[in-house]
Amino acid sequence: MQSSEQPAVQWTEMGLPISAGAGRLVLRQCQPATGTALAQVVVAPAMGVLQSYYQQFASWLAEQGYGVTTFDYRGHGLSLQGPLRQARADLLDWVQDCQRVAEQLRQQFPDQALIWIGHSVGSQLPGLAPGALPINGLLSVGSGSGYWRDNAAPTRRLARLFWWGVAPLVTALCGGFPGRKLGIIGDLPGGVLWQWRRWCLNPDYGIGAEGLWAAEAYATARYPLHALYFEDDEMMSLASVQSLLGWYKNAPSLLERVDPALAPSGRIGHMGYFREEMRELLWRPLLPLLQSWRLGEGGPGKPLFGPPKSPA
Repeated sequence: MQSSEQPAVQWTEMGLPISAGAGRLVLRQCQPATGTALAQVVVAPAMGVLQSYYQQFASWLAEQGYGVTTFDYRGHGLSLQGPLRQARADLLDWVQDCQRVAEQLRQQFPDQALIWIGHSVGSQLPGLAPGALPINGLLSVGSGSGYWRDNAAPTRRLARLFWWGVAPLVTALCGGFPGRKLGIIGDLPGGVLWQWRRWCLNPDYGIGAEGLWAAEAYATARYPLHALYFEDDEMMSLASVQSLLGWYKNAPSLLERVDPALAPSGRIGHMGYFREEMRELLWRPLLPLLQSWRLGEGGPGKPLFGPPKSPA
């Protein structure tokens, strides 16, 4: 049983070399200040979101006894070296980044379970890694297909303007997508934006854009998958999230619909799950699932927030 006391956590930063000429990934790790961690957890960010956004969530997990690693994909955040227009990265490079982070943690902590918590694209990318990531479970938070016609209504209404107007025009002019200045998504290397655009315009998203090898890569994943769909997500529709489970067709999986009324503010959306106000009502229910995965139980777990709803 975990102690009700919350020990202090210790943060460290490390640079992880990647392929020749591609620089390094900047990782931040926190470990419980006392004793050995129960397991290691990676929090993989959403598209254009800095790893610092997840620091409160990561610190809380460490207070519960877990070691936690956050990171920025190459060409983004702390892992960006030089001007954005000079960043050389695409989404398949980011897949390699996920693989490199997982391998690093397996080397650092060979006797501990490794759990992946992916936010949006952070749950899409692991399945494309050749041979499947060496993880014990994947918690998918607000992730699914980005095909524009399957977007939730608020995003779908803007998708034509973004994908056929703003995104290609600005990226062609700037050499990268300066999303922070525009207040849209976040800064992205040009290669990431162009490849993501191809994915989002394809009805089968990344699998359709990349071809058979992508479907085969997802099929190698057999780690358990628990996917959270927030009913007020302004970007991901239920159909989008169901697509994600279809890609991971050989993974034991569970899709859980989460009522935003559970949040103190009555709002979760695409980004809200990681706000500190969710600590007791939406973070703490994760602990039994993490416990089951660290003990090697192979299933996707039970619903975390009450009995599942019947499909509408």
